[in-house]
Amino acid sequence: MILYDCATAPSPRRARLLLAAKGIAYETVEIDLRNGEQLSEAFRQINPQCTVPALRTEEGQVLTDNASIAAYLEARFPEVPMMGVTPADKAEIASWHWRCEFEGLMAIAEVLRNTSPAMANRALPGPVNYVQIPQLGERGLARLQQFMLTLNERLATRQFIAANQFSLADITAVVAVDFARVAKVKPDERHPHVQRWRAEMAQRPGMA
Repeated sequence: MILYDCATAPSPRRARLLLAAKGIAYETVEIDLRNGEQLSEAFRQINPQCTVPALRTEEGQVLTDNASIAAYLEARFPEVPMMGVTPADKAEIASWHWRCEFEGLMAIAEVLRNTSPAMANRALPGPVNYVQIPQLGERGLARLQQFMLTLNERLATRQFIAANQFSLADITAVVAVDFARVAKVKPDERHPHVQRWRAEMAQRPGMA
């Protein structure tokens, strides 16, 4: 398998952590997002969405987002389940994974893409340019701060975010908590349970 990656970006890090958790070997092709390589004609032939990660499977199919990558890897390599086993666990993990993505990562994206001069006219990823809306940056910061409180409350009585197991929800939450630095937000004395959980996550493959 080949992962089209960018070492500094949060989205492909989610795919890398999932691959590491399952112990799957793969090759890496770095895409230079800083210089706009994702918008090049060559990369559009690989992924018309102009985003990373993208994963070329052993069968030759190209998966162009984290959702399809996770679904494929979970079905293809079920021996290390990351999306639950029982119906109840699958539902709980799916719910919290969605919350970590929507309330955490998407909030950070609102801040970064609507306030950074480097993102001018790139307020959304993909092949189409969109102008920034500064008010969305303000809202994103408020959402991110609330997400940290929500996550801290969730982790007050449990080791993992969902279903009493390390899962895709933990991976997405780690990426969100770490990438929140771009919005100048990080766990502090208000988030002791997030700090404890993040320290435990650091012991897992690829997390350090």
